[in-house]
Amino acid sequence: MNMLRLLKVLFVFCTLALIGCTAKKETTEAADAKPIEIKVVVVTMFEIGADTGDQAAEFQLWYERQKLTQQLPFAHHHDLFLNPTTGVLGMVTGMGTANSATAVMELAMDPRFDLSHAYWLVAGISGVDPADASIGSAAWAEYLVDGDLAHEIDAREMPKDWPTGYFARNTRRPYDPKKPQPDGEVFRLNAALTEWAYQLTSNVKLDDSPALQKERAKFVGFPNAQKPPFVLKGDNLAGMTFWHGTILNEWANKWVAYWTDDKGNFVTSAMEDTGTFQALTYLHPTHKVDKNRVMVLRTASNYTTQPQGMGAAEHLLQENDGYAGLDASVEAAYRVGSVVVDEIANNWTKYRDNIPPLKP
Repeated sequence: MNMLRLLKVLFVFCTLALIGCTAKKETTEAADAKPIEIKVVVVTMFEIGADTGDQAAEFQLWYERQKLTQQLPFAHHHDLFLNPTTGVLGMVTGMGTANSATAVMELAMDPRFDLSHAYWLVAGISGVDPADASIGSAAWAEYLVDGDLAHEIDAREMPKDWPTGYFARNTRRPYDPKKPQPDGEVFRLNAALTEWAYQLTSNVKLDDSPALQKERAKFVGFPNAQKPPFVLKGDNLAGMTFWHGTILNEWANKWVAYWTDDKGNFVTSAMEDTGTFQALTYLHPTHKVDKNRVMVLRTASNYTTQPQGMGAAEHLLQENDGYAGLDASVEAAYRVGSVVVDEIANNWTKYRDNIPPLKP
């Protein structure tokens, strides 16, 4: 081997050795890095365009007003954003239970973060039952009911004495009282924490507008639908199908009552929340997360039924052209949810080891 070739071989060897040492050092430093302690995870489901400066959906106001300036790569639907000063982390899961469950699971397993004491606030828009509230309103849920886990027979083929072809798995008819123990069909959040969040925010003033007034005036015979936006407690039905209309709204009320043994009341419809909470329930025994620190806030962008004198299909297609309450519901989610986020983040020594409501 001539001298030039020998020098080339030695150069390559030294370079590879240096790269190996550097990689080993970086791996060791990453392993030794202390995880970032997160105080609150704000879980949103979708954004329309950019994260700032255009039409706002669920994430944008949190990004802007909570100063979530530190972008953290995340191998899912959307990167994570952190305020390193306050310890508030924002995420966008993507729509549907598959996205929400996998995104939350991935975050909870991420070694960059310490989520063992973190509170989780789901803050998203929803449909609302006009029997309970008006668009622009904000509802804290205690029960999350899944609208997908079921048997179904097309209504044209179901027995003539059945009210619906949709019925619980391992039962013999719709609303069979002999239902099995729930296995993903219903979840109950920490009732005391939900009540605390509601009491803390019940007097938050929500925006009203001529456009909201015009829309809610159509819902004659529904006093709550005609009120200005307000904060309430009401339960959520999660389903991957965007359903609409009087008949399905009646089913939603019965389905929630059925799975909660008449303790829950259907108020809001969305897609993701049972997936989110299912993931956190699986993770709870690992102590990486605490499922007792989860809150779900859904704000009303649209009604789940059509107004008098309009067909269900006509109303649904009209809403698909632009939810009448989109801007109001996005603002309500931030305005109500941020009260809870700020209370926890600004008083971390109080809430880190003790879940509210705190004993005197």
